[in-house]
Amino acid sequence: MEIKIYEGYDLEQLIDKAKDELGEDIKILHYETIEEKKFLFFKGKKKYRLFVEPVDDQELSEPVLKFEELLEKVEDLIDKKIRNSLPKYAQGLANPENLPPHVQIGSKGSNILNEFTGDALHLVEQLLEKDVLPDVAKKIVTEGCGLDIDTNKWDLNTITTKDAVIKGIKRYMKFTGSFENDREGLQIIAFIGPTGVGKTTNLFKIASQLVIDKKKKVAVISTDTFKVGASHQARTYANILNIPFYSISESKKLKNTVEQLREFDFILIDTVGRSHYDYWRLGEIKEILSSLEEEIKHVLTISCNFKNDDAMEVIYKYQTFFPIHSLFFTKIDETLKPGLLVNLPVETKLPVSYLSTGQRVPEDLKILNPETVASYLISS
Repeated sequence: MEIKIYEGYDLEQLIDKAKDELGEDIKILHYETIEEKKFLFFKGKKKYRLFVEPVDDQELSEPVLKFEELLEKVEDLIDKKIRNSLPKYAQGLANPENLPPHVQIGSKGSNILNEFTGDALHLVEQLLEKDVLPDVAKKIVTEGCGLDIDTNKWDLNTITTKDAVIKGIKRYMKFTGSFENDREGLQIIAFIGPTGVGKTTNLFKIASQLVIDKKKKVAVISTDTFKVGASHQARTYANILNIPFYSISESKKLKNTVEQLREFDFILIDTVGRSHYDYWRLGEIKEILSSLEEEIKHVLTISCNFKNDDAMEVIYKYQTFFPIHSLFFTKIDETLKPGLLVNLPVETKLPVSYLSTGQRVPEDLKILNPETVASYLISS
């Protein structure tokens, strides 16, 4: 057996280099990290050593066919197991063609401007510019209005426009507050959501605040064993905070690990990002978490730069598999139209918890409340 060894500072680049030299069909046997020697007070760079075995054409010919046949049978068995573990209303999703139609959000054609006058009309226009849905904007603004006798239209009866927005938000949105105020005893929180929304980064923002500010005992478990480097990044964060970190891909092992951590205040679970249309992969996540189903709070992570329809589809499909405890909004700094902050919770009636305002850990994180939401909707 011939083994090739590659060394460098970027693991993904090493894998690409191996594939360029040996072909796409390679076996990655192992990789290890090497701490280079320190120079004076400068910390040495972290280096990777990758062990790869090339696969020749003869080895690929016949066994590949047999392996694919075996894999198909295994996937079929897993598919049945996942489907049986789902709630009854989700068991008919075996075929994407059977997926129910998406939830209709708001009425985009509603001509609500004719119903308002004065400052109320100006406020509705502001909200629409921020991509707030017409029906949602109407609900929020009307809450802070009174009927103008001269025009027979709605106008504000609050001191400021922000007061009107806050009044409407308090009426139509629910807020969880910070996680540590929810209840006593061990809390298990799983961060779920599509790829690229910032689940891992924001999980560790929460972990940092709980450990540093609140002096809580926190452990982190990652079930993301698919993306190269994902577990390594999470482990680095955990080492900085000096908290336990586990990488787990099996339901039974997850339950056993949690049992060993019962004396902790929080267990935060990082899950792999999956498309909301990939029901089979969502079922895999559910299967891993199923042993703790009654204890876990599922926090759905949503990027503020999603389109309204796409974000509602994410919520609808994820709700088919998981009971959503709260919405965690990210990337508010990457959009000028943060209408999702009100559109989703008003339309779905789901509570909201946190808002990520940037990449810094743990600084760029806010607990959502009516005042914070209002400030993003009516800021210039």
